[in-house]
Amino acid sequence: MTTPIALITGGSRGLGRSAALRLAEHGSDAILTYRSQRAEAEAVVADIQALGRRAVALPLDVGDSAGFPAFVEQVRQALATHWQRERFDHLVNNAGMGVHAAFAETTPEQFDQLMNVHLKGPFFLTQALLPLIADGGRIVNVSSGLARFALPGYAAYAAMKGGVEVLTRYMAKELGARGIAVNTLAPGAIETDFGGGAVRDNHELNAYIAAQTALGRVGLPDDIGGAFAALLSADSRWINAQRIEASGGMFL
Repeated sequence: MTTPIALITGGSRGLGRSAALRLAEHGSDAILTYRSQRAEAEAVVADIQALGRRAVALPLDVGDSAGFPAFVEQVRQALATHWQRERFDHLVNNAGMGVHAAFAETTPEQFDQLMNVHLKGPFFLTQALLPLIADGGRIVNVSSGLARFALPGYAAYAAMKGGVEVLTRYMAKELGARGIAVNTLAPGAIETDFGGGAVRDNHELNAYIAAQTALGRVGLPDDIGGAFAALLSADSRWINAQRIEASGGMFL
């Protein structure tokens, strides 16, 4: 059986890092992308190699779609060099950034930045990578619990994630002929450095979220890494065009 290869954007830290490591534990190799923190990305590569799997890290700015053709060529070369293959199996559109701003105060610049990274980026990056994704492969687009429940300050961010969820269904419909399943994974509040690490470091906020979560705590990166691994496992091959929320039951 051929070892699966997962391409994970934003794989150098946070949820992407956890996804890469959990997938490696389940027998998957990885191509990670990072925007600027090469040392962090290479450290994840080393961790994956320590688990007996292969990995490479490539630079990518998901918010700059003009750079996608050159990135695709880098992926093509990496596949040939490290795996002697022409295709990879799983794409995880994870890379992101946060902007916290009230609806009335959100600027066009903030809106455009979120659009480029969270919606335009996954749309056109996936489009550009289609020739390299194996038939029968899988795509996971990352959304957010904020697309279901509303918290002040995330109107633009959540709107992009709502768009991602609709996009997922269209991808699933149009890529189904190639046997490619496409799903959305929507994390709840997680203790990472996302958005300045507020959920992790602000004890009052952390306690509030825990109190609003059925399982009584805030999520950890490994909670989401495990969800990625489950969605991309062979046992989940018939799950398609679905929104899977991994929030521990927030705001039920």
